[in-house]
Amino acid sequence: MSIGLSAFCLQCHLRRSLDTARSLGSEQTATAFARELMKLYLAAPEDASAPWFSADTARLFHEFYGLDLDRFREEKRLSNEFVLSALPEIQRRVEQADDPVYAALQYAVLGNYIDYSALEGEVSMETFGKMLSEGELLSLDRENYRALCRDLSAGGKLLYLTDNAGEIGFDRVLAQQIHRRYPQVDITFCVRGGPALNDATREDAAAVGIPFPVIDSGAPISGTVPERLGQEAREAFSSADVILAKGQGNAETLLGCGKNVYYAFLIKCVWFRHLFGKEKFTPMLLRDCQWLSAK
Repeated sequence: MSIGLSAFCLQCHLRRSLDTARSLGSEQTATAFARELMKLYLAAPEDASAPWFSADTARLFHEFYGLDLDRFREEKRLSNEFVLSALPEIQRRVEQADDPVYAALQYAVLGNYIDYSALEGEVSMETFGKMLSEGELLSLDRENYRALCRDLSAGGKLLYLTDNAGEIGFDRVLAQQIHRRYPQVDITFCVRGGPALNDATREDAAAVGIPFPVIDSGAPISGTVPERLGQEAREAFSSADVILAKGQGNAETLLGCGKNVYYAFLIKCVWFRHLFGKEKFTPMLLRDCQWLSAK
């Protein structure tokens, strides 16, 4: 299952794609581009979610306008650099907290702000710095947090599904705190299988120094679509005892999958605000079983 493509998503994806297309060339070319986009919508499975189209949309931008398939490369580099410069202070705060795992989770969720696609034109490192200064005030669902800790205390395999570049630096801090408290847990990071908006890839995992095994999803998709995972990621997904899925993209593509998944993200788009009845930038820690029981 997933959060299927709604009219909200179609309108948003088409509008943002065409705004970019029209800035790059003629109206005639933008119209031809739009026709190809609509063909993608019609050909997609009925339960496809917005991230399903990320790779094909990038391909169309490359074919029509010559855009680099990794067109957010510079934003990713700058995001990683910013987070690395902030990490010593964040690590200090986390280690001094009464509950370092919870504190690290707060910052990891805040890191989900670094999203140059969903927050097109809104991302500001100055704003993000102010958000980080109040990271300890971020409120997450305590019942779900306790459930996550119980699951981790049982040991086994934790698959950590990452989202954005930069954000993955805070994921490193959280995973290290989990490893410190629950050394019996085997942690594996999974990044995207190729350029997907400003999402983290193997290159970004290396840039922020992820000290755990890193695999990739096998596809340049800004989410985790089980049927499109590569063999290594598919095996890790099926054998995981706990899955921590960061970001809206992973939530969109996995919610309702029936696995023991904990979703951690900031609400950013109109559709998620509608689904959850929450304001923009509300922090979320959600369990898959909650979503299934609510459906």
